[in-house]
Order: sequence, then C-alpha cells, then structure tokens
Amino acid sequence: MTRDLRKILVANRGEIALRIMRTIREMGRASVAVYSDVDIAMPFVSYADEAYALGGNDARQTYLDIDKIVSIAKKAKVDAIHPGYGFLSENEEFALAVERAGIVFIGPGHAAIRSMGDKTEARKLVAQSGVPIVPGTSDPVADVQAAVKVASQIGYPLIIKAAAGGGGKGMRLVSERGQLDSSLRGAQSEALSAFGDGRVFIEKYVSNPRHIEFQILADGSGNVIHLFERECSIQRRHQKVIEETPSVLLDDKLREEMGSAAVNAAKACGYVNAGTVEFIMGGDGKFYFLEMNTRLQVEHAVTEMTVGLDLVREQINIAEGRAVDLRQVDVKRKGHAIECRIYAEDVYNDFLPVTGKLKLVRPPFGNWVRVDSGVETGSEISVFYDPMIAKLVVLDTTRDLAIRKMIRALSEFVILGVETTIPFCKFVMESDAFIRGDYSTHFVEESWNGRGAQMAGGKRNGLEVAAILAASELSRNPDETGRQGGTVTKRSTWLDGRFDS
Repeated sequence: MTRDLRKILVANRGEIALRIMRTIREMGRASVAVYSDVDIAMPFVSYADEAYALGGNDARQTYLDIDKIVSIAKKAKVDAIHPGYGFLSENEEFALAVERAGIVFIGPGHAAIRSMGDKTEARKLVAQSGVPIVPGTSDPVADVQAAVKVASQIGYPLIIKAAAGGGGKGMRLVSERGQLDSSLRGAQSEALSAFGDGRVFIEKYVSNPRHIEFQILADGSGNVIHLFERECSIQRRHQKVIEETPSVLLDDKLREEMGSAAVNAAKACGYVNAGTVEFIMGGDGKFYFLEMNTRLQVEHAVTEMTVGLDLVREQINIAEGRAVDLRQVDVKRKGHAIECRIYAEDVYNDFLPVTGKLKLVRPPFGNWVRVDSGVETGSEISVFYDPMIAKLVVLDTTRDLAIRKMIRALSEFVILGVETTIPFCKFVMESDAFIRGDYSTHFVEESWNGRGAQMAGGKRNGLEVAAILAASELSRNPDETGRQGGTVTKRSTWLDGRFDS
C-alpha cells in the first residue's frame, strides 16, 4: 500500500536541511523546519514552508531533543519526518517515538537502526551473513580493565569507537598502553555528547587503510541494490574531508565482491530505505566491514552526480511504500565525481574549528559544478554545531578532468570572515599522491606536514587576494550580492530522475 507524504518535517539544520527541502519542493510537497535560537536567520529556516523554534542553542536542548521535535511535528500535522544526517538520524528511540506518534520516519525502522546503528550489534549480524569483520569486541567496553584485556588479545595499535554513532565522533587511535586510559575516557565523553550514548567498542587498527563505502537502496519488498562505491580515505580526526567515485583502488572483480557484501549486510537486518555500508581495506588488499550508516551520508552527492538519482527523492518514495524501480543490472554510472567539504577550520593550526560572521560567500559555478551550502553572506558560524560551510562537488568524464575542474572551482570559491579548508583541499588536488591514487587515511599525517603547510601557505595569499578583490567588486556593485551564497545550487540536468549526458 502506498500513500503520499504531503508535509515533511526536516529534523536537522544547515546545508542538509536545505538540500532535503529542495527535493521536497520539487516533489510538490510542503517542508517544515525546526531551528535553534542561533539558527533563526539561517537560509534553511526562511526556505521552509513553515518553521518552528526549538528554544535554546545547545544540541541537547534543540536538535537532539526528541520530545520537542515530535511535539512540533504533531502541532504542524506533518505526515513524515526526515532526520538528515547526524543528530538523531541514527537514534532508535527517535525513530520509535516518531512511529508511535503515527508519523512516517523517512529512513529504516527502529529495529534496523538498533541492529545496524549500534556498531557492535552490526558486527555480529554481518559476520553471520559471511561478511568479513575487523578483529575486535562484539560488545561495548565499559572500563579500562576490560579495555586492557581486549588490547592484550588483539594487540596495538587499536581503535576505540562510539557504538551509537559515526563521522569520527567518539573515536580514538591508541598506539600503546599508556594512551589507553585517557583515550577511553575521551571517546566515551565525546560519544555521549555527540550521540547521547557513551558506549564504545574496540577494533584492531588496520595498517595503511583505505576507506571504501557502498551506497545501498532497499525497498519494503526485499529488493536491495547498491549504487557503487565512494572512496573516503582523505580524512582528518577520522572524519572525511574529500570523497570521490569511482575509487581508483577497485577493479571490476573487487567492486562486484564488495558490492555483494554490502547488499548482504543490508539484507542481514531487513534494511529498508537508503543506507551506506562502509568497509576498511588494508595494504594487503583485504577488506573488512567497518559499519553501516542507517541514514543519508554527507557525501551522497557524488553518487547522485554519477548515477543520476536524487537519493532524497528515492528515500521519500520508499517511505511512501513504493518499490525501487531498478534492478542491479540497471544501475549505470557515468563519469567521475569528487566532493570537497568546506569547513570553517584553520588548516594551519591542526584543523581547529573557527567561528565568526561570513562577510562574503561567493561560490563557484560552471558545467557540472554543484555547491550544497546552508549559509550565505552574513551568516554566523557558531560554537554550537559542526562548522561545515558547504560541500563542493564536481563531475567530469574522467578522474583527471574532474581533478582539474575541482582545482578551478576551489580557486574561484571566495569566503571572507573565517579560515576554511579550501587551501587544504586545493593542496590535496594538486598532490602527486592523490593524482596517482596512491594514498591512505594517513594522508594528512604523511603529506600535510610542515612542508605541505608551507607550500599551501603561499597559495593562501592568493586566495586572500582573490577574496579582497571580490569584496572590492561587490562594494562597487552591491546589488550583485543577492542570496546566492547559500540558496543557489548549480546542479546537473535531470531527465525523469536519471542522469542524461
């Protein structure tokens, strides 16, 4: 049985809230925003058809407050809630509360979130389906004594991870016994703050790792397909900064093997809706299940650009009870896409987040250049939330051309008021290691060292000059500013929901 979801609340903020609302509008539906006090002037609030204040600024008082969000959803008489990513998107209690309120949760059911959103439970399930997993614990580790026992069994180095979340939050690399106590406490504290759940588990650290993930779609009739892989190995603080598809690491045989493993992992928990199965691949070429993210991914845009599907539209269609009208053999990919996450961070000071008002935001444009952003000139980057400014995505026919296009787009992206990751992203695009495709998750430590920072520092001056020139131009032509910084997305051409070249 199918039904139309005419009014959808987006339980998130910033660029992902705005991105979801655009698809909702394209589908002829109404969107509802919720917002914190500091977000009242953000573009996603004014873009929504309706907007309701959450009151307060801290995440626990706002975007992590289940009772407030469900209460607003009832008041607004919405048909469904889309959680976006982060915050409550992988929270079983939230999905259950939404379901109990008689509202459709646009994502998997609470049982799938419990089994796959809990990383330890996910490891057990996928191991039973024959998917290889990294050696480690199958249950959360509560204290240092238990952690010491596990470490003695699997050896150092090891990774401590949040059981209820992802995105690098609640994660610590431990190289020796002396780091274990503080790392465990730090991971538990960060996990509790980010996800409201302080449980952590331990895995053996895989040397020279590459991070490969597969996008999957699953409908209520049991049809599960994957939409190929994304490579996400360029990271800092275990959080992705640059993603691309296809991966230069995979040949057709390995791609088919990993894709099948991703589908089996999704089937293991009766998964429905969009999700991502993540793998870690060692220097020996072996791959292991890492985790399953039961939500839309930050980097979903590179998949959309290459396979020609709007994943939010697919999510809504599945939530309405409609089947995924594709078989695996029907899924085709064209071109090469790269995404750079633009954060408000000082890349010359260990990528520390920075805050401040955006005095000017001028995104790049051009064929197959897409900017997903939740800010505009005048927006404030606050201390309360993730400092992402935008996602810059490019598509071209080959990887080499996509890299060149990204370099051009990064050079034209002007942001005044805060430091950003643009210089680092440009450094990566121009580095020999990235161009060769010969890199790992250690890229920052191995390449963005003193020499790398010094090289990028020279380019930084050029970016500042460009920004000053742009600001000067705008001061002469103030009417040109508009609202393009956060509300205009240059996208590809879509025909019937599919990519057409």
